[in-house]
Amino acid sequence: MMEENGRFQLEMSITDSITTCLSPPVYDMVCRLGFDTKESCDINSLVSQHGEICWKILAECICYTDSGENVDYLKSVSLLGPVCEAVHTHIYSLTKAQFEVRYTFWCQWTNFPELFPEIFVALKSLQPEAIPLSLMKLTSCLERALGNVFLLIGKECPFLLRDLLVSKELAEVFGQSVMNILRVFIGSPHGLNLRNILWHGFVSPKEIPPKYCSMLVFLTAGLGQLLKSYLQQTNFALVHRPFVTFTNLKDLIIFPDINDEVLSVVEELIKKSTFVLKIMIPFWEAIVMKFRSHRYADCIILLLTQLETGLRKIFTEVNKCPKRFLTAESTAFYTTFDEMLAKQLNDVEINHLPFFLGESAMEFLWDFLNHQEGPRVRDHLSHGEVNLNDFPKEVTNQLLAFSIVLLFRFVGEDVLSVSMENVSIRILISCANRYCSQFHPVSQLKKKILHCEKSIKIWPQLPLVPEEQIPEATRLESSSEVNDCDNLIIKISSELQYYMLQSDHNFNNLLDYPPTENWSLLLHELCSRHIRTLYCPRSVLEVLAILQKISVHCHLVSDQIIATTEVRYKQWVQKTLRSRQRQNYLRMLNSIKLLSSVLQLLLLLITMELVSIHIVNEKNACEYQQYLKNGK
Repeated sequence: MMEENGRFQLEMSITDSITTCLSPPVYDMVCRLGFDTKESCDINSLVSQHGEICWKILAECICYTDSGENVDYLKSVSLLGPVCEAVHTHIYSLTKAQFEVRYTFWCQWTNFPELFPEIFVALKSLQPEAIPLSLMKLTSCLERALGNVFLLIGKECPFLLRDLLVSKELAEVFGQSVMNILRVFIGSPHGLNLRNILWHGFVSPKEIPPKYCSMLVFLTAGLGQLLKSYLQQTNFALVHRPFVTFTNLKDLIIFPDINDEVLSVVEELIKKSTFVLKIMIPFWEAIVMKFRSHRYADCIILLLTQLETGLRKIFTEVNKCPKRFLTAESTAFYTTFDEMLAKQLNDVEINHLPFFLGESAMEFLWDFLNHQEGPRVRDHLSHGEVNLNDFPKEVTNQLLAFSIVLLFRFVGEDVLSVSMENVSIRILISCANRYCSQFHPVSQLKKKILHCEKSIKIWPQLPLVPEEQIPEATRLESSSEVNDCDNLIIKISSELQYYMLQSDHNFNNLLDYPPTENWSLLLHELCSRHIRTLYCPRSVLEVLAILQKISVHCHLVSDQIIATTEVRYKQWVQKTLRSRQRQNYLRMLNSIKLLSSVLQLLLLLITMELVSIHIVNEKNACEYQQYLKNGK
């Protein structure tokens, strides 16, 4: 991952002169248009003495195109400018206690009411990251809450915010004019689009006018008032979907804990690494500060945006497409993680970023951002699916450690050589260079195979009825099946021996019962082999899915044998088994050797298929379909 460090040092320094990552039209929309109208707005016309928000006045600021069907976002942003200013001045004038009385209560429907006093403090803060961070947390919280409202009458909540905001379900609850107001601020690429430009790392510190943050808080409280009225009329109850939890944390931990010594190095590093845009340095400083103060959710939210910004910078350099560095217009897509981590730029052009970053770095990014079995931290955070108050340090630590290594790739040799004298830094870089995917289907299959192997090895420890207590008739019953299976196992074992000529393992009695250590060692050796995971074709993924199902069923059978054997033995000793249960139990005991050999054989075959998985690509369509049919 550290190779070719200096190649882009000179080229990438040209982006130091960048003063904004927003394209001119987007910059005008966000930073200027809302200040064009000089008329003032009376806050008393927007909110009553009792705190009720007047949506009618807000709706009058929404302009429509000549057809009357579509929102004219440019005119609407301009007219809403003074309204946002009045709301911001009003909220800014309140004390924290007054704010909580007037607005926090109405934000309880979001299931995150404690966020809003925090945002109130941020509105008065001088910290450069305060407003962007507050808006990112607010937009994700609002998206999740609106999804909960959607499910009052809808069945499947849209994944994208823009689709959620145009749904007939939300229009039925809040009214179409209210949804149009929201879409001016978030969810539409034609409007301010605050959610997307923030979460994708296009916004620099203090670039978003604070009045838009105040306005979204104001609108969230107003939505709470409308929702209360709707729930009273319909007698519906709002249900909050449970948060996503990160279950496989031990699989995430590749890097050691980041200590203060490393953080001190990072504080200097962000000023010297060309991975960091100069205008974004305050964000990186905030990342270190948030990690130090154990604000792990805040840290990783900021880190994700800056990781995307830095990678976009590299992406545009290595692919020679500098225009894609800025925000796209409403008629085109942004350059986001999805495009940057893809194999190709389009049907013809290859994406050169994976070649530049290297396999280890790409596997890490795919693991943390894309693979379905992985943490998918950006998706879960940006869609409000995670409890920010209980965000695990382990996840933040891993992503920060990876990002630190990336920073080192874009420093001069003098800085790198000095830093490499630090043992902690050397360990981080070494861990990054050795990284292998943990959540790709290949890796998941390896884990399933070894979990099943561990289960099968428990069988010899199970309590069994002494053989002399098993009637001879029962023992003879399955002898022919055992012999047939033994013959098949012997034949396959000889084939395995030919296949694994370079292995040090002795294949004699490989699949005996009880399972031999040799069998386990062979499985572990095969599973330790490197298998290419990046950009696996669909055919490979289909086969992997079938192999995973087979391995899961093998594990299920093994666990069932263990559970049944333990229960039946206890009942045998207590003499509580009925006649038929005794016969079935004894037959099962007589079959354990056969079952063990079969499961061992199946696991070995699955593992061999896994090791040679990419041979699937060499099959023609007919051969491939037959192969799939045999697997199923």
